[in-house]
Amino acid sequence: MEIVGSWPSHQPLAEVAAWAQRVEALGFDVMHVPETIHDPFVVAAIALGATRTLTVRTSMVVAFPRSPMVTAYAAWDLAGYSGGRFQLGVASQVRGNIVGRFSTPWSEPVAQLGDYVDALRAIFASFETGTPLDHTGSHYRFDRLQPYFNPGPHGHVPTIWTGGVNRRMCVLAGERADGFVCHPTNSHPRTLRERILPAVAEGAARAGRSDGGPALVVGPQPITAPTRAELAAVREARRSELAFLYSTPAYHPQLEQFGLHDLGPALTEMVRRSDWSDLAGQLSDDVVDLLVPQGDYTELPDVLADWYAGLCDGIVLAVPEDTGHDAKLAELVAGCREIPAIRPA
Repeated sequence: MEIVGSWPSHQPLAEVAAWAQRVEALGFDVMHVPETIHDPFVVAAIALGATRTLTVRTSMVVAFPRSPMVTAYAAWDLAGYSGGRFQLGVASQVRGNIVGRFSTPWSEPVAQLGDYVDALRAIFASFETGTPLDHTGSHYRFDRLQPYFNPGPHGHVPTIWTGGVNRRMCVLAGERADGFVCHPTNSHPRTLRERILPAVAEGAARAGRSDGGPALVVGPQPITAPTRAELAAVREARRSELAFLYSTPAYHPQLEQFGLHDLGPALTEMVRRSDWSDLAGQLSDDVVDLLVPQGDYTELPDVLADWYAGLCDGIVLAVPEDTGHDAKLAELVAGCREIPAIRPA
């Protein structure tokens, strides 16, 4: 199983190199770089320059505010610079952010993201082979790339990953992506079996793929701590995060899948009223146990194996700020890497 460390986006850029070196030393295979308050390509460049074996994957670059050509140049440079250790993850984000935060038009996000991926592949092919660029799709057209502007081949064409929550985005990943990263609200094993995997398989079949479809990485955000005694505090913090997360209507389907039809709207209404008094209290212990894997560092590999063996190719783990238990954390990572994946290593 591929083990992924998710970079904490609140961290200053000056600390990226040390963080990347730490997760590489701990045995993580991949570093995920989100796009929140820092440019993900800048973070990726710092991390790649500080490491030797770690794969760095954007998860996810917000696609639509950037021309595919702009994204392609950045990804191409990072893939060549790192000898192929960079992977490009792109996603649509939500309408409110695209329109209000980026001042970018919003229209048919699934179709647009599909065309975005197709455009990237056409541009990469032109970079690598020198063939004339000629892409015309539903949202993008590229037919001009003079030799002066073509960076040329380096033998490390970036793989393209997508992410998403709804069924159509999962089908799209099956059709076009090299890999798919599941959101925390669609990473439960039941959700994978009943919704995600069938949708991805449908897309792969529709595209006539013979490679088994995209690799699948889950992000369940497990509740874990070095010892059982420390687990309770982490659990309470996670309860608050989950309550806020599931207040977003787009993330209600997983709750509904477990028969918790009233919980999502109740959380949404509390947030709408700015009623934070007992938001976390709406999630009982039984609900938290149902939604999230949990256990101390010694227990968690077996817990995750029970949840995910044979269901995915990678698992995202949070990396605590405290380095005092890194020896135990390295053992946890090594144990999780032994979980059987969909595609044997």
